[in-house]
Amino acid sequence: MSNDLTTRTPAPTAAWPLGLAGVALVIAGSFLSWSYDGSILGDLSINFFPGSLQILTIILAVLALILLLAEKGPLQNGLGRWLDATLGLRVLGLVLTLYMVMVLAAISLESDGLINVNPGGYVSLAGALLLLVGSRMLPLRQLHDLSRARLPGWVEILAISLMMAAILFGAAFSLGLTDAWSFVLCLVFIGGVITVLFRTGVMSWFGHVAQRHKKVLTLAAFAVAFFFPFTQGGSDANMSIATQVLIFAATAMGLNIVVGLAGLLDLGYIAFLGSGAYVAAMLSESAFATIDWHPPFPVVVLIGGCVAATLGLIIGSPTLRVSGDYLAIVTLGFGEIFRLAMFNLDGTNGPLLTNGPNGIPAIPELQVGSFNFGDEHTVAGLELGRFSNYYFLLLILIGFVILVFARLNDSRIGRGWVAIREDEKAAEAMGVNVFGLKILAFVIGAFLAGLAGTIKAHQDVAVSPDQYIFLESAFLLAAVVLGGMGTIAGVLLGATILKLLPEKLRFFSEYRLLLFGLLLVLMMRFRPEGLVASRRRQLEFHEEDEELAVAIENELVEEAK
Repeated sequence: MSNDLTTRTPAPTAAWPLGLAGVALVIAGSFLSWSYDGSILGDLSINFFPGSLQILTIILAVLALILLLAEKGPLQNGLGRWLDATLGLRVLGLVLTLYMVMVLAAISLESDGLINVNPGGYVSLAGALLLLVGSRMLPLRQLHDLSRARLPGWVEILAISLMMAAILFGAAFSLGLTDAWSFVLCLVFIGGVITVLFRTGVMSWFGHVAQRHKKVLTLAAFAVAFFFPFTQGGSDANMSIATQVLIFAATAMGLNIVVGLAGLLDLGYIAFLGSGAYVAAMLSESAFATIDWHPPFPVVVLIGGCVAATLGLIIGSPTLRVSGDYLAIVTLGFGEIFRLAMFNLDGTNGPLLTNGPNGIPAIPELQVGSFNFGDEHTVAGLELGRFSNYYFLLLILIGFVILVFARLNDSRIGRGWVAIREDEKAAEAMGVNVFGLKILAFVIGAFLAGLAGTIKAHQDVAVSPDQYIFLESAFLLAAVVLGGMGTIAGVLLGATILKLLPEKLRFFSEYRLLLFGLLLVLMMRFRPEGLVASRRRQLEFHEEDEELAVAIENELVEEAK
């Protein structure tokens, strides 16, 4: 199947020049002043000295210029034969128009109205509109399948390296934006570039390249994650967010075993994270710790994981004989029971273990040997604070969690879980130990969450029952569903989105749940398999759409003849 359909109508003669004129106006306007007030949006008030948001606009315009030259120009016989330039241009025209409208709205809201918008802003907006109109006039055409294009191995490895470098730079740049409007506009830019890569077919090709060079991609991804703290200039605020993302991602990866592979709906999973955190707090050297035994941290990690796994076994044994809505209700009740138990283990209503609603504060910094995670360290002249230290530790943890998940997914146990998820009765009829594998999924998922909880207690320096409410379990489940059940990259992406955006968009805090619900509704409508779908689920969701698309294409081809 080709990347797009063949059209019968030739391109209007004004379409291509109109697009070029739009690109020229966007670039010219970006070198002019956009705002009279230099204190907003990173100072866009200087002529011939583009600010960061103007540079992003220029990048989008240059990308549009490349696609225009691929559509009709010197690149037509090269990139033009493979890229779906028309669809890419349509996306860029829409993104640039939306971007400029939001810039003008931000200037108007942050200052005293549109009167503070300088001519450069209107020039770039006019250019974006011209590009949008010109791209809509260009016809669609039949292309080669870019996903089948094979380049020399070193070129494909270079492409992976460049993609990972772009991700590292994009993450460092976006997190460095302290202004909320600037961060939102940066997200629009990133989303637009990603959409263009998908619509032109580049991401399809990159996906095949990644499959051919899995080890290189994995190594490059961990290299990007390792070097990330060195791009933050010692910012504790950004590194604090990064550590929270890693804890959330590691926990969501454990839940992915339960939900994504075994198909068991768990609405109380946050309790396993909390059990690990409470174990670490009670065994710490805090003045409020309730157990007078302080083993080394590696021992604490194993104890925390085992306690969480034991809880998984206890809750799983009597309840996993039910499924569906009934299992969801039982696990929801378990999550609430855990939280209420932490309230009551205060020495009055029960044994003195958790200090009740006061929790266990003043947990000392983690120390392994002579290395104290609370101390600042200088590496290659760059300051790394306490959150950077915990970040590297969590990076090791999430690497271990990913390794466990990947090995299980490719094993006989993983195939048994998938069989249970697809059809429990059929799996049982084929000799699969359904109950045993369900218990194993609960135990392993709980163990991984407990490991993350032991580090979270020291990183947060306090634990309390209010940290482990049902809403946190809902967010964990949403990260798995949003990213793509049964996948690694999808869950990491979903966890990053759901943990990062609320931290950077605090001015939307009153509408966070509204936006969260809207996002899930849109995902269920337009991409129910998740942002990064597993191959099995992608085939399930798109089989009917593929048949319909083939039928439409055949009909249009016949009409074109």
